[in-house]
Amino acid sequence: MTDMLTIYVLIPLLPLVAAVVIGLFGRKLPRAAAHWMTIAGVAVSFLLSCFVLKDVLAGHTFNGAVYTWMTSGGTVFEIGFLIDALSALMMVVVTFVSLMVHIYTIGYMHDDPGYSRFFSYISLFTFSMLMLVMSNNFMQLFFGWEAVGLVSYLLIGFWFKRPTAIYANLKAFLVNRVGDFGFLLGIGMVLYTMGSLDYQAVFSIAPQFADATVELIPGHPWQLMTVICLLLFVGAMGKSAQVPLHVWLPDSMEGPTPISALIHAATMVTAGIFMVARMSPLYELSTTALSVVMVIGAVTALFMGFLGIVQNDIKRVVAYSTLSQLGYMTVALGASAYSVAIFHLMTHAFFKALLFLAAGSVIIGMHHDQDIRNMGELKKYMPVTWITALIGSLALIGTPFLSGFYSKDSIIEAVALSNIPGSGFAHLAVLAGVFVTAFYSFRMYFLVFHGKARWREARHEHGQAAQDAHHHGLGPHDEPHESPWVVTFPLVMLAIPSVVIGYLTIQPMLFGDFFKGAIVVNAEAHPAMHELAHHFHTVFHSPAGMALHAVASLPFWLAACGVGLAWFFYLKRPNIPETLKQRFAVIYAILENKYGFDTFNERFFAAGVRWVGDRLWRHGDVQIIDGTLVNGTARLIGCFAAVIRHLQSGRIYHYAFAMIIGVFVLLTWFMKV
Repeated sequence: MTDMLTIYVLIPLLPLVAAVVIGLFGRKLPRAAAHWMTIAGVAVSFLLSCFVLKDVLAGHTFNGAVYTWMTSGGTVFEIGFLIDALSALMMVVVTFVSLMVHIYTIGYMHDDPGYSRFFSYISLFTFSMLMLVMSNNFMQLFFGWEAVGLVSYLLIGFWFKRPTAIYANLKAFLVNRVGDFGFLLGIGMVLYTMGSLDYQAVFSIAPQFADATVELIPGHPWQLMTVICLLLFVGAMGKSAQVPLHVWLPDSMEGPTPISALIHAATMVTAGIFMVARMSPLYELSTTALSVVMVIGAVTALFMGFLGIVQNDIKRVVAYSTLSQLGYMTVALGASAYSVAIFHLMTHAFFKALLFLAAGSVIIGMHHDQDIRNMGELKKYMPVTWITALIGSLALIGTPFLSGFYSKDSIIEAVALSNIPGSGFAHLAVLAGVFVTAFYSFRMYFLVFHGKARWREARHEHGQAAQDAHHHGLGPHDEPHESPWVVTFPLVMLAIPSVVIGYLTIQPMLFGDFFKGAIVVNAEAHPAMHELAHHFHTVFHSPAGMALHAVASLPFWLAACGVGLAWFFYLKRPNIPETLKQRFAVIYAILENKYGFDTFNERFFAAGVRWVGDRLWRHGDVQIIDGTLVNGTARLIGCFAAVIRHLQSGRIYHYAFAMIIGVFVLLTWFMKV
């Protein structure tokens, strides 16, 4: 066990050491040292994580403290690890995707002056995420939670000379602080009511509080577990970008593309999903909390997908796709199908990281033009990027036999079988989301890789001078080109699990004992997973049978209709989208304005805070502090001095007379006393 504990410590420590060394000494070291050191650290962490997962599957789990940070009032704050199937799986996913992103970064950031700084940041992010998923207590969870938020702030604003990047990272930071405030309140309530921050201690005592109530407003009792779970979920809404705390994620595309893949595909945005799954013993005690989780996830899955239809920036299309898929995971959590949510988290990590990195490869090939309206026919020039992007898109829409199919269809079936209030609406939302996802995914795919080469027109319209002035886009004599191998190699490596991982792992992860002991489900109260397993074993019998049966299912035909409509609109009749845009101008304006969330936030919260600050300054600072306390005191002394100075005549007999009168008054006073 001592040897295993050393391995557990090394997994997060290696990326941290590499990040610190490159961060502090990167300018003095050769440029190549930045990627060699950080890649070596993450690669070893990945190999060790694979070993740990194998060890866990052999039945060896670990839950214990590494060291005690401090003890305060009887509460022990520890750094410790909980190594079970859930954390081991997350460790492998995080380190693998991070490793691919590190390799990809060599090509993507090749000419960037902040090369070493970027590698330091992404390695530090990997450490933070590993500390989050390996934690065995709420304090360490909160440390990792805040650390990934901090590093994402640094990464989104990596190009700090761009005003849009600074706006985006500040927006992400502030929105996440809103969620983290609720998260911290939830942790505080856990500590206050249950007296511990250790997962095992809290989970073991939680059933005793199943019927406990708390009066947040006097006279209005709330179920304690509902309050705790909802507060914790507010944190998940911020990190995992659920409505209405989703507004930061699309703007975060201002960061370099490797960050979009690392943060917004496989790691940071899935922290909220992981946290709710880890807290399954608490959420199973509150049907109300599960219902709220499900409805918010359904709204996010459907309505964020609509926004992907009107996006023209290639990275923003994939970003809204991420929002929608996070909604699917959240819906699964609300249906008590925690294992399905984690299964989709894993499959999504591979194909969404693949899509982001493929988008980055396209951006490189297009000389940093990100507008899909200026692309087309890239299949001819970028064959590796084309085929891997096709695989990622097919996995995303749930094509049978590909990884996304198994996880996405399992979510839809679990919601259909759920008895949680709101499951009917959620089922309709995730079904409609299948069509929407297929439509916007293949809209992007067809516009980028097929059809007319619109970049030829765009480059002649703007000319070389205009392109040079804007520092992006193809010049008159440029053509798209395939990316170097350090960019295409991660695409191929991510495409492989995007095809096979769902087929290979659905049975043990969803219908076996893979998550036994790590995820708790009350099968009597929430029977969706039990019925889903029964349906799989009696009807499908195998993953292949599930894929074959899907051909006759509604989700398959919805996805096929979405692809077909995208093909018809953007390859056969490209004039139709423009006609529809003009005919449904109001709906298009609503979608383009992102339902007004940003406008509302800017006019209500931002403007409101500025208004309150202005009034506090005018009335508090100017009038009360400066006007009354500071200047008022000076004026009072001035008035008093103006009166007193009339008594200062400078004549001796006036002063002698005043002294005599004074002595007379004093003597009269003392004689009276």
